Amino acid sequence: MKTPVEDKFSQFYESWIFRLDDYSNQLFTLSKQSVCSEEEQRALVSKLTSHHKEYYTVKWASAHEDVLAFFSPVWLTNPEKVFSWVTGWKPSGMFRLLDTMKETGVLGGSLRRLTAEQGMKVKELRMKIRLEEEKVEREMERQQVAMADRKIVELFKLGRRLREGECVGQVDGLAEVAVKSIMGGLEGVMKAADCVRLKTLKGILDVLSPQQSVDFLAGTCMLQIQLRQCGKRKVDNRKNQLLLE
Repeated sequence: MKTPVEDKFSQFYESWIFRLDDYSNQLFTLSKQSVCSEEEQRALVSKLTSHHKEYYTVKWASAHEDVLAFFSPVWLTNPEKVFSWVTGWKPSGMFRLLDTMKETGVLGGSLRRLTAEQGMKVKELRMKIRLEEEKVEREMERQQVAMADRKIVELFKLGRRLREGECVGQVDGLAEVAVKSIMGGLEGVMKAADCVRLKTLKGILDVLSPQQSVDFLAGTCMLQIQLRQCGKRKVDNRKNQLLLE
């Protein structure tokens, strides 16, 4: 059974993905047009970045109520979970996608025309983002160790106080403080990871031209939507098999 936060965010995520699919169609249409203004391209890119910012605004507000829901998201399909890194997509994965699009020339081939200067800027950004990923991973490891330590220490303290006949209410209060400390640490790691994600997206778009940005965002949308559709098809197939048995 879903918690209130899981239920509410699941509904938001479905709506958010539905709108992302609509934006994806707009991106593909604009990408295929032989003639379109930079103003149109910039406007659509701006809409997409605002759409992503909305996701993180709602995510952070929901995580403040129940951060654990985002470390075990019930709203994601299994294929989406496979590519998840600290409650979301891994920033370095965007650079691999950019490399693939550049090599294959998909979606108009504008990314094949990266200049030497653009290539250098992407390389520098990639190195910076990798260092920030490592920083987040170290902090996540630290939180995991701290959680284990705190649990052991608190269990010891709780057991001792109960044996000594201390008021259960006071013990509950101590446990609540310990839990809040753990949840606060996880929330901090999640936000740090999200900031790296946003910085990666903004950094790449700042390097690309308006046409390249449209093509790149079309690729990111396509990947995210296909992963979700693949997961949902597998779930539907399993349900159909169970009905036939």
